[in-house]
Amino acid sequence: MWFKNLQIYRLPAPWKITPDQLAAAIATQAFTPCSSLELLSQGWVSPRNNGMFVHTVNRQMMILLGTEKKLLPASVINQVTKARAAEIEEQQGFAPGRKQMRELKEDVTDELLPRAFSIQSSTWVWIDPVNGWLVIDAGNAGKAEEVLKLLIKAIDKFPLETLRTVLSPVTAMTGWLASDEAPSGFTVDQDTELRSTGEGKATVRYVRHALEADDVRRHIESGKQCTRLAMTWNDKISFVLTEGLTVKRIAPLDVLKEDSEGSTRNDDERFDSDMMLMTGELHQMLTALIDALGGQLTENDGAGKM
Repeated sequence: MWFKNLQIYRLPAPWKITPDQLAAAIATQAFTPCSSLELLSQGWVSPRNNGMFVHTVNRQMMILLGTEKKLLPASVINQVTKARAAEIEEQQGFAPGRKQMRELKEDVTDELLPRAFSIQSSTWVWIDPVNGWLVIDAGNAGKAEEVLKLLIKAIDKFPLETLRTVLSPVTAMTGWLASDEAPSGFTVDQDTELRSTGEGKATVRYVRHALEADDVRRHIESGKQCTRLAMTWNDKISFVLTEGLTVKRIAPLDVLKEDSEGSTRNDDERFDSDMMLMTGELHQMLTALIDALGGQLTENDGAGKM
């Protein structure tokens, strides 16, 4: 199991919380399916379907947030509400007022909810109390915020910090492209995005296209900055770094896939083996990436706790 996207946060290293303590804290937020009148339900589920809320391998922890959403489009609610309002107008001889329409819409929503389709999804969270990482497998900050809100509510004085680096990703990525030199241990791949800082936000994207140094420099000299850059670390992991310090499109390369194809006998052993490999390699990659961005800003440098 490999994360596809990384929303990255920092914890004290080491962070003295045990799996049992973490499990007890989040157990009060266990997932329950939506009731007939709920549009959304979120809570923690067992990562390995064994009743345990925290799965631990080599002191690394995995937890899993479950989400159920009812699919009830506003267009459907409005259509039924409009039809009901027409019936009421015919019965009472005048159109429903604003308050009556609001109550009617609420009644229609309550009536349709039990028949709405629902979709379920899950969000993985890796907690490394040894090296101080909290990483959420989410493509956007909004999904990560859903996870953090529950954790902050469950864990007293949760010591979580937003990751900030000395160099912003935009400054660093633009510099790497301008100098045609990737940081140590990394190579630049064939996908990138350059965006103007001007009012028009003119954007140039390269997709699976060789980056010609002179061509890229001309864009940078005209005022564009790099906002997304595909890279490979140590010939092991490819990824895309964004301007917001989110790591996307994580993909282990062949050398790691070969390592993971061992003599594991069952799904549990394979999961644990993949988890140990992923957490170990991502720790090294993230450490190298932070170094390439000039190092981490600490709380004393102005990075606040969440």
